[in-house]
This record gives sequence, structure tokens and C-alpha cells, in this order.
Amino acid sequence: MPIIVNIDVMLARRKMSSGELAEKIGITPANLSILKTGKARAVRFSTLEAICKALDCQPGDILEYREDIPDGTVG
Repeated sequence: MPIIVNIDVMLARRKMSSGELAEKIGITPANLSILKTGKARAVRFSTLEAICKALDCQPGDILEYREDIPDGTVG
């Protein structure tokens, strides 16, 4: 899927750990890991909103579309 998830980039910019983000947005670290690795098939708008609020960013800062990346690979 050509959707790239850049949560790790934003975590680094905000100097926040994955565990801290998971706690702030109310999901398990395992579910956050699924989102971060691009293995999730869907994300709820409420989760996306919580991530954006916690990281003080826009959805486009963490989700990116790249047509040139073949399905099944993570950029």
C-alpha cells in the first residue's frame, strides 16, 4: 500500500517515546506499533485526531501517499 506512516518521525521531532504517545492517546503500545509499521488496515478518525493533538501536528505530517512504492513494502 502506498500510504506511508511517519509517526516515528514526529515522535523524534517531539522527543516523545512510543509508550508515552500510546498512554496519551489511550491505545496499547502494541496497537501503536501496528500503526507505526503501516500494518494497520484502517485508523479511526478519533485515533488520528488524538495522535495529531498529542504530537501537535497535522494528519499530513504523519500520513503520506507515495505512488511509487509497491504494495507490501514499508518506506
